[in-house]
Amino acid sequence: MPPTSIVRSSKKKGTNINSTGMAAPKTRVSSKQHRIHFLHALGFIKIPRHLYEGVRVLIVAASGKTQSAQLRLSADKFTLWIRTTKNAKSYFAKTVTEDRAIDVGEIDRIQRGQSTQQFEKAKKKQIHGTPTTPVAQPKLHRNMSSGSNSVTSSSAGGASYSTAMIQHFDPELSFSIVFRGAHTLDLMAMEVDECDELTTTLDRILEAYQRAKTRVANDVLLLRYVWLDVDKDKTGYMNVSTIGKVFGQINFEMKTKDLHANYEKFGKILGLDRSGRRRGLTFEQSAGFLHYIRRNTWMVKPVNVIWNEIFGEVMNNGKKRETVSDKTFLEHFMRGKQGQMKTTILDVRKLFRKMHDMEISHDSSAEKMDLNRITKDQFEAFLFASENDAFDPEKEEFDMSDMTQPLSEYWINSSHNTYLVGDQYTSQSSVEMYSNALYRGCRCLELDIWDGSKTLNGTPIPVVWHGHTMTTKILFVEIIKTIKVFLNFHPDTFPLILSFENHCSLAYQEVMAEQLIRVLGASLYIPTEASLHGELPSPKQLRGMVIIKGRRPNGTEADAYDTDDDASVDYGATSLIGGLVLDGLEENANLEKHGVSPNLARLTLFHGNKHKTWEESLWSPRYHMHSFSENKVRSKCRHKEAQTWIMYNQSHMSRTYPAGARVDSSNYNPLLAWSTGCQLVALNFQTQDAFLKLNDGRFRENGNCGYVLKPSSLMVNDGYSPNRAAVRISIRVLSGSCLPKPIGQRSGDCIDPYVKVSVFDIKNDEKESIISYPTSIAHANGFFPIWSQEKFSFTIENWAVAMLQLTVYDKTKDEFIASSSIPVSCLRRGIRSVKLYDATNTREWRIRFCFALTGSKDGPCSCGNL
Repeated sequence: MPPTSIVRSSKKKGTNINSTGMAAPKTRVSSKQHRIHFLHALGFIKIPRHLYEGVRVLIVAASGKTQSAQLRLSADKFTLWIRTTKNAKSYFAKTVTEDRAIDVGEIDRIQRGQSTQQFEKAKKKQIHGTPTTPVAQPKLHRNMSSGSNSVTSSSAGGASYSTAMIQHFDPELSFSIVFRGAHTLDLMAMEVDECDELTTTLDRILEAYQRAKTRVANDVLLLRYVWLDVDKDKTGYMNVSTIGKVFGQINFEMKTKDLHANYEKFGKILGLDRSGRRRGLTFEQSAGFLHYIRRNTWMVKPVNVIWNEIFGEVMNNGKKRETVSDKTFLEHFMRGKQGQMKTTILDVRKLFRKMHDMEISHDSSAEKMDLNRITKDQFEAFLFASENDAFDPEKEEFDMSDMTQPLSEYWINSSHNTYLVGDQYTSQSSVEMYSNALYRGCRCLELDIWDGSKTLNGTPIPVVWHGHTMTTKILFVEIIKTIKVFLNFHPDTFPLILSFENHCSLAYQEVMAEQLIRVLGASLYIPTEASLHGELPSPKQLRGMVIIKGRRPNGTEADAYDTDDDASVDYGATSLIGGLVLDGLEENANLEKHGVSPNLARLTLFHGNKHKTWEESLWSPRYHMHSFSENKVRSKCRHKEAQTWIMYNQSHMSRTYPAGARVDSSNYNPLLAWSTGCQLVALNFQTQDAFLKLNDGRFRENGNCGYVLKPSSLMVNDGYSPNRAAVRISIRVLSGSCLPKPIGQRSGDCIDPYVKVSVFDIKNDEKESIISYPTSIAHANGFFPIWSQEKFSFTIENWAVAMLQLTVYDKTKDEFIASSSIPVSCLRRGIRSVKLYDATNTREWRIRFCFALTGSKDGPCSCGNL
């Protein structure tokens, strides 16, 4: 049933339906507007005075040139301003300065050093010669020069672009502003102390912003985000025509006459005279207007139905229910509907205090309300709060007590061919991909290492690339430096595993060993002979360390070189890329010819060797491990080897990787490998497909630390059963909030969102299963879409590894909007909100608090988490 049909069916006597199809009950809005304290949330942070006035930085371009710029902070600390000067065409021509605004909500992190593609290209340009192209204008933040608020100044002569090379690419002076979506603005400070001051200050502002925005409603956050765009003349007001443009930006379509009618009515409620309404609304008033528009749909919104069904439309005294008490909320909702039987009245009162602290545009009389009661506005805010997330917060929270088991007892977030930006044959290789993977939670990185050139004095230079292809090369040592920088700023990181695919001759291996020791220092784990006996160490024991997976010969030479690692031939790929499958043969030939450097071998913990029989593998040393392509994973499961493989993985490690035929760097379904207890299920992190999003959801568990303790069925010898008890769940997708346009779009038509509900499972016969259903379409409404609430039912056979995935698309071109993946074992029953993530697993500001409201119901099962 389309949304318009829902509107008609919800019409009640005495309720007017306006021409937009929205119910319009009488809405009380106080002329005394609720003050939004979020606007001043960063005021407590002490900032050096000169950061308000501006400090000089250099913008680094891929051409190797730099552009001088001024970086300054706005008075409210919500905006960074970058001021640059355009080139003058002649000495007597005037130069024009441009101010560009960066909203702190657009920033994902501040990253020290030079681990970005921009810095890489600039350094290569420096090595190969003086660049000839001018520095490009960054397009990663808002350009204010075209509006009436552009800041200009005139001066005679003097181009602002530096034509000189950066003579010293000092990492200590370098930092990058990494935006949500992984784009960067790369900068260099003038002094080391100044760089430290800038990055530390920006880190503090970002941390404070993250805390503050958990106390503000979605529409307030959304409005503050677009305010920079709409208030270009800095008047502090937004008139009705500007509000119409804002509606287009936030994906809400309303006829012009209806917009004007609602605006005039709202302005009169506020007590604004004609000139005041013509002048426009303040930020607080504009936020109130957005909320007013949303309230006008309450007769059809799921929250209204939920409120009436659970608490009753009328209270015991015969009055219409406007609030609910903490005791009623506990018994009827938290325990009765949500099944949270352990929740206490103290827990509810704590939640109520948070709801009263929320920045919600509502009747100011609510500010004087009993703290043991909440309004419908506040109930809606709770439904979309993190405390009501469908992902069990106890599972999402990091648990140190779970980090004491041997490494073999964990699923570990793993990447395949980490260095590649795109496909496996022609794309660029980049150090930035290692940094991106680490920040995404990856803890096992792959390096394909080859003999490179030599320095002038004859020192070998190991390089990383996809051999025998047209991919570019990067220096091995630069990757190790990037990893060290990450560890310097994140010293509590659980162990990083470097999976080496080693094609190097002995001389180059010796250099690799020297560089590992020199760069990583005390962060490099060097196993002792004693540590190789018994069970593997735990993540807690190796916290902050780097582990090497490669070759550690122990036995006959033939055993040492016989490998089934990534480089081995995947015969399923032969017909497509026959030339590429020679890599594995060449690696074996190289190792047989050159051997393994003793100095590199002694740094290695995990020794990859070829799988022959499970009986032999089970008796091998614990530090021996196997690698399998996705095709071999399916083959072994078809041949009923899953149970034995699970036993092996309880004490040893297994790594799986994509088939060689995936030249496009697409991914395979990781669930089958997880179901056999494989720890290192390596995926192509550069490809943002549904399977990588499953990986993101899996490792959201345990605080996204990269290590998830495997379920008991995979950890104990008698836990595996080929006939598992089934779980039945049903899902209704009810509504959403503040959905953005497809990635990269800031304007255009309003989206027509729909949700694809999918369950990924492994059947009892060890076959993969994917079942998907689409919801109805919410036409021209991403601001507060409401769907037809179809019920989708699923029977899940392997709840320990099964995943629920919700993906939002714009129906117009079926473009991706956002998604969320949740392990069924972490899914909570009841009416829940779902955090939606963008393609890079960050949450862009506009979808930072974007949810799809779902209802789930469990059937007979042995899973206690639903």
